[in-house]
Amino acid sequence: MDTSELQPLFDNYHRKISKIDLRFKRYLYYQINWDSRFIGIKGPRGVGKTTMLLQHILKNYADIDQTLYASLDDLWFASHSLMDLVDWAWQHGVMRLYLDEVHRYDQWAATLKNIYDSYPDMSIVYTSSSLLIMDNAKVDLSRRQTVYTLYGMSFREYLMLEGVISLDAIPLEELLQEHVRHAMRITKAIKVAPLFEEYLHHGYYPFYRESIEDFPMRLRETISVVIDSDLPAVENVSFETLQKVKRLLMIISERVPFEPNMSELWKQLSTNNELGLRMLYALDKAQLLGLLTAHAKSYKNLVKPDKVFLGNPNLMHVLCPNVEKGNERETFFFSQLMVTGNVKYPRRGDFLVEDKYLFEVGGKGKTFDQISDEPDSFLALDDVEVGHGNRIPLWMFGLLF
Repeated sequence: MDTSELQPLFDNYHRKISKIDLRFKRYLYYQINWDSRFIGIKGPRGVGKTTMLLQHILKNYADIDQTLYASLDDLWFASHSLMDLVDWAWQHGVMRLYLDEVHRYDQWAATLKNIYDSYPDMSIVYTSSSLLIMDNAKVDLSRRQTVYTLYGMSFREYLMLEGVISLDAIPLEELLQEHVRHAMRITKAIKVAPLFEEYLHHGYYPFYRESIEDFPMRLRETISVVIDSDLPAVENVSFETLQKVKRLLMIISERVPFEPNMSELWKQLSTNNELGLRMLYALDKAQLLGLLTAHAKSYKNLVKPDKVFLGNPNLMHVLCPNVEKGNERETFFFSQLMVTGNVKYPRRGDFLVEDKYLFEVGGKGKTFDQISDEPDSFLALDDVEVGHGNRIPLWMFGLLF
């Protein structure tokens, strides 16, 4: 293949990397072993996977053309193959590939496996906006790759991106034991309440910085792309099923947190239990929903969830007709704890974390009445700057990652 044929890809690569800022990096950037030969990064759209790839290139290569970045949804691939691109790279001494949106390329898993096996000197870092395809394909790649998941921004990261304060992540056990000390230090430096309110409205997705006014529209567009483009790219679904997925999301948005009556829900959607659960879990994998179950959640054995949330508070402010404060609090708590811990639906209380810590979430007037005799029980309280004992400010659970 002639080098001139690659010019559109080079132009796109150089244009994107010229806009990259190294001052703020997502939490996962520091957890990835970038020296691994085959890395997969999965996660929802809009949380910064592409930026993270380009930051790594810019930070580590004085000559960025020692590497090759390509987004596999580029029109270039309509008339060229990925294997041709890889062969050109190998012939020209480029041994580090950064491949974006791989789920948009037909037979991507088999192609990456062939690259890994056929070019032993070549390293691959790839991303996918869909959680579905990566899980489905892991059986083919699991012995070769290391897979990471990038979630949306934490409240801690929002504060750092805004340039308000620089904070290290606080592990859950340390937060439970030393929250008063940490809260006093932070609240002495900043006014938490208005910043927390901003985060709940638009701080989960880094692209809010491009235009806060356009953020609701952009987020709606992102949701549509996940359902209309990503889902059919990885699953054999009909147009009718895609419409049902959208309707399912809107039905839940009007009722969250939702304790589902499955037969009633499936009747509304004119579907059966098997297809209904597949749609529900697809939205969960895409992080548009959060499914809370009493037992360990499995994507192989789909069971009725005990409670259904939207994936994060930003989605609530875009999709819900009315955002109820109590629902918003629980959605925030779940969206933060699901990143760092094992969260289940408890017999009593709101959330069971790591099969040990029991939490009730509420306003500052919340009491221990419902969980008073439970060991390792805590209150996560909104409208509180500094807590005491087992009463912890809700905003502090946004400092975990």
